[in-house]
Amino acid sequence: MSAQGNGAVRFDGAADNRRSGGVSKETINAIVVFALSIVLILGSRFVSPALGSWSQVLTVLTLASFLIVVSFGQGLVVMIGGLDLSIPAVITLGGVLTAGWVGAGNAGAWYLLPAILALCGLVGAFNGFGVTVLRIPPFIMTMATSIILASAALGYTSGTPRGASPEALTVLMKTSWLGVPAVVFFVVLFVLAGWALQSRTVFGRRLYAVGANPDAARVAGVSVGAASTLAYVASAVCAGFVGMMLVGYANGATLRMGDSYMLPSIAAVVIGGSSILGGSGSFVGTVGGAILLTTLGTVIAAIGLEQGWRTVIEGGIIVAALFFLREELFARLRRPGRS
Repeated sequence: MSAQGNGAVRFDGAADNRRSGGVSKETINAIVVFALSIVLILGSRFVSPALGSWSQVLTVLTLASFLIVVSFGQGLVVMIGGLDLSIPAVITLGGVLTAGWVGAGNAGAWYLLPAILALCGLVGAFNGFGVTVLRIPPFIMTMATSIILASAALGYTSGTPRGASPEALTVLMKTSWLGVPAVVFFVVLFVLAGWALQSRTVFGRRLYAVGANPDAARVAGVSVGAASTLAYVASAVCAGFVGMMLVGYANGATLRMGDSYMLPSIAAVVIGGSSILGGSGSFVGTVGGAILLTTLGTVIAAIGLEQGWRTVIEGGIIVAALFFLREELFARLRRPGRS
C-alpha cells in the first residue's frame, strides 16, 4: 500500500467510522477541548465576577489569536513528526524587523512586510534543510537556529529594539467592528483557511502521509524532503506574522517577545489531539487547545499566581494529554459496544 494510499486510508477510515455511527478521534477530541474551554470560562466567574463576561470572552479570543496562528505552524511540523523550537526567536525576528523597518517613522514602506515574512520563511527553509538533508534531529536543529537568531537580534538592536507599530497592524489589533475586535474576524478567516489547507488539500494529505510513514510516502512518490521543508517554512512564516501582530498589539518590540509561546504552541497542538509522533491531528482541535490555554492563563492571572506556575500547569497538561489521548481510549469511545 502506498503512502498516498495510507493518507487516503486515514481519511477514508474516518469517513467509514462516521458512516457506521462512529466518530473520529479528532472530532471527539475537538469537542472535549471546546467543552472544557466553555466550562472553564463559565466557571471563572467564581474566581472573579469580571471573568466569564462577554467582554472577557472577547479579550480571551484576542489573546488567543497569537497562540492560534503560531500553533498552526507548529502543528504542521508536529504532524510530520518534527518539532520547531525556533518559534520564539522567529517571533522576535518578525517583531523587531517590523518595528524597525516599517515602524511609525517609515509607515509608507508597507511592502517590507511581505519581505520580512519571506525572510522568516528562509529561516524555516534553513530548518528544513538541516532536518531533511543534513539529518540533524529537529530538536537540535531548531534549537540551534533559535540561538543563532537570538544572538543576531541582540547584535542588530544592541539590546534595545527601536521603532513602533505600522498603522495597518495597529488597525488590525486595536480596532473593533460591530463591537468585536478586528483580530477576531481575522482569526476566524485564518482558522477556516488553515483547516482547509491541512485537511482538504493534497499538501495536507502529504503531510499526514509523511508523518504516518515517511518510507512508504517516499515509495509512493511523495517528496518527503520538500513536504517536510514546507512545513518548517509555514511554521516560521506563522511565527514571523505573530511577531508582527504583537508589535501591533504592544506598539513595539522586545528581545523576549516570543519566549512565552514555545511551550504553549506545543501544548495547544498536543491538547488538540495531534500525536507527538506525527501522522494525525486536527487544526480545529489545536484552536480549542489554544483557547483553553489562554483562558487558563487569564484565570491564573486573576488568582494572582506567578508566571512560573502557569508554565508548570502547561507542562502538566501536556503530560496529561499524552496519557489520556491514547488511540485505544478513542477506539472505545468510537465503538462503545466493543471491548
